[in-house]
Amino acid sequence: MNILLAEDDTRLGKLMDHLLKNEFHVVDWVQNGKDAYVYARLSDYDVIILDWMLPGESGLSVCKRLREKGNSSGILFVTAKDANQDIITGLDAGADDYIVKPFEFNELLARIRAISRRKDKPIQKIIKIGKLSLNVNTHEAYLENAIIDLTKKEYQLLEILMRNQNQILTREQLVEKLWGYESEVSENALDALVKLVRKKVDIHAEKSFIQTVRGIGYKVRNPYV
Repeated sequence: MNILLAEDDTRLGKLMDHLLKNEFHVVDWVQNGKDAYVYARLSDYDVIILDWMLPGESGLSVCKRLREKGNSSGILFVTAKDANQDIITGLDAGADDYIVKPFEFNELLARIRAISRRKDKPIQKIIKIGKLSLNVNTHEAYLENAIIDLTKKEYQLLEILMRNQNQILTREQLVEKLWGYESEVSENALDALVKLVRKKVDIHAEKSFIQTVRGIGYKVRNPYV
């Protein structure tokens, strides 16, 4: 799933970002309310995880504004505010669920799965470009209906790029999405990962599925047209 995580506690945010990515989720992590609102307006997230007490603008305000603008992403509050009235206020603001800190990570995952099953917000299961397709539920990739053997990072790179077809993603964006906020992974690691994926998906294609945009980053295209 494509998840926006808004958490200003650096230690907790880094941990949640890492654990969610280990579950094959694509995660954008922000640390204030202003960025949370901007990111949510610019991208189509399956689930938005909001800390209530974000700096700049509260998670409650972000939730209200997003719903007023018609945003239909699943919204989950993660907060230390555990009073019954706070829970009611959060749900009335448009949140789909509410989890109180501290929490078990397995419970967080279960609540994310529950939100994803909402009938009015079906999660995209298959992403297809040309002869290449991804099943985001099983985390499998297929080329002309034959399964491709991918590592976790190779699959995550493909999902990120395919969710943003024909859009250029910078090297910095890809490194952050793949390895996390403030990662010390070099851009050479990204180039090596792209090279490995190309070997697996460019079979029989006249052009590379992943296009290099010199000096900026990468984007995906249909190599068969």
